[in-house]
Amino acid sequence: MLFHDLRFDADGSQKGDFILNRPRYRQAGIIVAERNFGCGSSRESAVYALKTFGIRSIIAPSFGDIFFNNCLKNSVVPVVLDADTCAALRAELHARVGAEITVDLERQVVTDVAGKEHAFSIHPLRRRCLLNGLDDVSLTTEFLDVMQPFEAAYRREFSWLSDGS
Repeated sequence: MLFHDLRFDADGSQKGDFILNRPRYRQAGIIVAERNFGCGSSRESAVYALKTFGIRSIIAPSFGDIFFNNCLKNSVVPVVLDADTCAALRAELHARVGAEITVDLERQVVTDVAGKEHAFSIHPLRRRCLLNGLDDVSLTTEFLDVMQPFEAAYRREFSWLSDGS
């Protein structure tokens, strides 16, 4: 369960001081975090928990490498912005109840509460995969028109390696 030890007491009751337990943040789709977010959370289940909760993007100065890649593979957009910008975003969100920020993957910008845009970069292939809902399998199948003729030619040329099917 997402942030279990931080969100819940030993008896299972919610800790009222944890930010995602507060009513105004329960429907949050974006987390604005500190540096090294996800460091030590290399299992894909960490990203699954975020996604199941409704988190679609995480903005932080840095991420754990494996966690970052698991986000990309599971349609959670990891956005790297400098520490000062992340701190300012958090301050804006705390200061204005109900304030919202947006992450525009198409344009690669985060728009803060005041409407100011903060550019971020993401690898073009990962961006395309996220925008088009492609996982590793569906990305690979885009190349069937190249792979199938290669496989057929390979089987003909090295028929003794094939099982005959």
